[in-house]
Amino acid sequence: MAYYHSQYAGYRKKKSKWRKYFFGIFFILVLLGGAAAYWFFHIINEPNTWVKGDTAYVKISSQTDYQGLLDSLYSRGIIIHRDNFEWWANIKKLDRNFKPGNYKITSGMSNKSLVNMFLAGLQEPVNVVINNIRTKAELASKLGKQLEPDSVNFIFALNDMRIAEKYGLNTENILTLFLPNTYEFYWNTTVERFLDRMYKEHQKFWNDKRRALAEKIGLSPTEVSILASIVEKETNKNDEKPKIASVYLNRLRRNWRLQADPTVVFALQDFTIRRLLTEQLAYDSPYNTYKYEGLPPGPICIPGVASIDAVLHAEETNYMYFCAKDDFSGYHVFAKTAAGHALNARKYRRALNRRKIMR
Repeated sequence: MAYYHSQYAGYRKKKSKWRKYFFGIFFILVLLGGAAAYWFFHIINEPNTWVKGDTAYVKISSQTDYQGLLDSLYSRGIIIHRDNFEWWANIKKLDRNFKPGNYKITSGMSNKSLVNMFLAGLQEPVNVVINNIRTKAELASKLGKQLEPDSVNFIFALNDMRIAEKYGLNTENILTLFLPNTYEFYWNTTVERFLDRMYKEHQKFWNDKRRALAEKIGLSPTEVSILASIVEKETNKNDEKPKIASVYLNRLRRNWRLQADPTVVFALQDFTIRRLLTEQLAYDSPYNTYKYEGLPPGPICIPGVASIDAVLHAEETNYMYFCAKDDFSGYHVFAKTAAGHALNARKYRRALNRRKIMR
């Protein structure tokens, strides 16, 4: 019996010792696990970005590789702890799955939020401004500075007849597709998607009411835009545009040449001209409305809504001529006869001479 109790006591002693080891090891593992959890939480959730001014935009192009992404962040000192960022980025396989785009980065972003942003492609849209455009080259240049595709991609598209025909246009009048405005796009929008969006905006603008007004004056929407581009370059006074539009519509109805000075300037591609010379009026170009009847083959600028609506709501007048006022106010004087116009034109020429404006 004594032997049994001795053996039992030894067993209990060994069991108690084993339990101490077990709980000791368990406690250590809990501490290590807690430390690991804290370290893990710290790496993925603690702030790891710093940006001067608190906000920065990083553009990641469609051709950028993973190293390029890192270089874009590191070169600007945005990432505070690079090793921590790359450790989490590797776990999330960012090198294989990041999306191109224009990203807004603020101070205090965590590795988790930063990596998730690149993985999901949560980019910031950009405002694309279209205004004061005369030529396709100008438009392509402006778009190339605002979106990822460069100006070469845009000018190729604007000169591609197959693309123009997709929208019911040609390469001469393709600019009538556009309306001056500010549009929201993702920076990495392709040329094709950009043009499709412009077509949707064009169709929305040319609603049934505007189309009916165009039909009433005997012009297509494209022809209205071409005439509006001339009105746009004749004056920046919106209150005068319907009257100027009436003169050109009267000339079209009588099969007169439009004889619009801005079309000659466009034909010459010299936009510094303030006074046209007689020999310049003879310049041979389909855009020279002194030489050829009817509308030019395309717009001489991208006209604004005010100019388009001025054509659609042109005043009903008997005016056949107009000339800039000699006070250089930007307004014009109108005439019904050639004699009346000659008198107005003589006054304006004298005013130009007094100011020594010879070209």
